[in-house]
Amino acid sequence: MHSTKCIGIGGRIKQRISDFQVEEITTEGKVCEIKAFGPDGKIAGFTEGLIEIPANPEGKEFLICELEKFNYDLNMAIRFVSHYLQFSRTRIGYAGLKDKRGITCQKISIWKPDLQKLANFKSKFIELRPLEWSNERMEIGKLKANKFKITVRNIELQEPKLKERILDFQKEIEKNGIANFFGEQRFGGVRQVTHLVGREILRGDLKSAVMLYLGSDNGRENEETSKARALAKAGKFAESLAAFPREYRFEKSMLNHLVKNPNDFANAIGKLPKAMRFLFTHAFQSFLYNNIIEERLKQGFSLGEIEGDLKDPEGNVLIPLIGFESVLPSGKSGEIVQKILDSENVKKEDFKVKQMPELSSKGAAKKLKLDVSDFKVLEIAIDEFNEGKLKATIAFELEKGNYATTVLGELLKQSSEKV
Repeated sequence: MHSTKCIGIGGRIKQRISDFQVEEITTEGKVCEIKAFGPDGKIAGFTEGLIEIPANPEGKEFLICELEKFNYDLNMAIRFVSHYLQFSRTRIGYAGLKDKRGITCQKISIWKPDLQKLANFKSKFIELRPLEWSNERMEIGKLKANKFKITVRNIELQEPKLKERILDFQKEIEKNGIANFFGEQRFGGVRQVTHLVGREILRGDLKSAVMLYLGSDNGRENEETSKARALAKAGKFAESLAAFPREYRFEKSMLNHLVKNPNDFANAIGKLPKAMRFLFTHAFQSFLYNNIIEERLKQGFSLGEIEGDLKDPEGNVLIPLIGFESVLPSGKSGEIVQKILDSENVKKEDFKVKQMPELSSKGAAKKLKLDVSDFKVLEIAIDEFNEGKLKATIAFELEKGNYATTVLGELLKQSSEKV
């Protein structure tokens, strides 16, 4: 569902890795600039020789670095760095997740790194640039915003019409805003099962949660992986463990436990990293949040305030991220929230997870409207990779916790699968 009325431009994003670039903006307003990879995706500026480590006369424990990565999942990048430096990945902190398919740059912290090993760090897809020493670890949320530069390709419009539609979009979002939906990344990327696993955990059905995570297959994975998931779904854990490709380490870790303990689903989930486990319940919160906004739009309320809405001190309408301590809206707004909870057969009390207390969530709230800052059209040109089509490169900034795919979905007016 879309919250804007302007006509979309169509097209495709992320056709090429370099089409999607993200630069983190720190709490101090400094941009973590992309430097190592050029606009054509080729390596442009890797550090030659030893990495220079800043002096640390005060003996601070955390080394703050910029981490730039090319087509690399953040968890995989952290795993690579920690393996190279030969310590636990828990010693690396970061402020926010970044997209895999793209070029991204962000700050991380490394606790007490081996400086000799770090100085020799090398990778074709990751660059580390040490900045300074600190007494504080980088933690989730410790950023101000993200700056995006995105190229949309395969656009079938003529240039005058394309310019007109982008301008109409810009005018509408500046006047009315955009519904602040969570993007598809929140729900697990290709398979979109993270929130479904979270729902089963909240219902107390840990077996279903595990089987969904291991066995759910939407047909978009390769044949080898699909076979492994089918075996897991059938309860053939040993065969599934052998069938999963090597890179599916999370599935293999869970299956390895289930081979030895076939009915211990709680500890199978426990084999996943804590941050990943926490995403399950948060993804289901996000799913409910999106459905609440969609119901408001279906009932014709657009993005305006309605009776009983929660608001922040600045007067912005808030939509609850349901948790066991959530204060729910009243009036018509409260009726919509309750309708969505009833449709999913959940209560806010369910977010206190007795079987896995670490996955419990008190709840929060998120603005109904997404603020898009500094929207610009950088280029409209012939698409060199799609004959007879145009490309458009745009740039904008979003506050932390918001999704570029939400903006792009409104601009392109296509399903999330195509976006």
